[in-house]
Order: sequence, then C-alpha cells, then structure tokens
Amino acid sequence: MKIKLLAIFVISIFLNGCVGVSSKGIFGTGVSVAFDPRTVGTQIDDSIMQKNFSARMILLDKNYFLSVKSKVLDGRIFLTGKVDNPEEKLKLTKLAWETAGVRSVRNDIKIKESFNFKQSAKDLLITSQLRTVLILDKDIKATNYQIDTYKKKIYIYGIAITTDEKNKVIDEAQKILDVQDVIASILLLDNLRIKKN
Repeated sequence: MKIKLLAIFVISIFLNGCVGVSSKGIFGTGVSVAFDPRTVGTQIDDSIMQKNFSARMILLDKNYFLSVKSKVLDGRIFLTGKVDNPEEKLKLTKLAWETAGVRSVRNDIKIKESFNFKQSAKDLLITSQLRTVLILDKDIKATNYQIDTYKKKIYIYGIAITTDEKNKVIDEAQKILDVQDVIASILLLDNLRIKKN
C-alpha cells in the first residue's frame, strides 16, 4: 500500500514538472512562466484577476464565454470581441473596473453585425500571418503577445522587452497585406510595476 502511494506521489511530481513547458503555464494565462518578463507574483495576481473577471462575466451572460476575450497584464484589463448592443459593452466595461486590483481597462469590444464569412476568413488569415512572423523572428518573444483581428484591424496586446521589439512588432503588423489599422497596447518591460530581476 505504501509503495503504491509513494509511486503515485512520485509520478504526480514528474507530471506536474511538465507544466512549465506548456504555453499555458500553471494558471492558463497563455504565457509561460519561464518566458514571461513579469514576476511570478505579478503573473499570479494577473491570473487571479483574469479568472475573477471571466467568472463574473460568464455569470452575467454565458454567451460572453465565446464572444468576448479578455487579457490581464500588470493589472490592466484588455477586452476584445463582439456584443449585441452598446449597453452590453458598457456593462462589461463597468464589470472590468469592478474587478479587485484593476489599474486600467481598455475596451475594444465591437457591436455585432451580420456574419460575413469572407471577412472572418480574411481576419483569421491576417492573425495567422502576424503570429507566424512573430514566431519566426528570433528578436521577438512571440509568447508575450495576444493578437486579435476584426475587420482588417489588428489588436495586439502584450509585453515588449525593449522599445525596438515593440516597434518591430507594430512594423510587422503594418506590413501585412490588407491591414487597415494596427491598435497596439504593448507595455514595455520597464513600465511594469514589478519586474523580474
């Protein structure tokens, strides 16, 4: 009996050790702890804020689970997606501001229109092209960025190590064919409240 318990314990330790390798990390924030320039404490705080906001948003309306995306970086909440009317957009902004520990809210939520397959496919292609360029560029930490495209406008959220990296990401986004605008909410590592040493 003791040997079985010991074996289960050892196996669980080894399996938990693999979590840091994934791109989701322990808390599912989308940025690996090993590559994220924020301190582990800030990452945990942001992850807790993210889960808190997401849970409250889903309690408000379960359809938001699929239609609205949120990202928390250094206490700043970024919202993207589509809702049915302007009142919902305001309601979500208010909900984000009511989240404990929030420093600012950026609401890039759009009001829904009729579905356009061609436009959606084009937006997906633009997002994929930029994601590929960022992954292939050795000077850019692609895991530090979230990319959303809506009606040929690219929304980029993330943390840049240097100003050169930030400018390069924006430059690459602007070079993609058919892009009308690039809305970048990229924080510099030096502007974060607490940084890794």
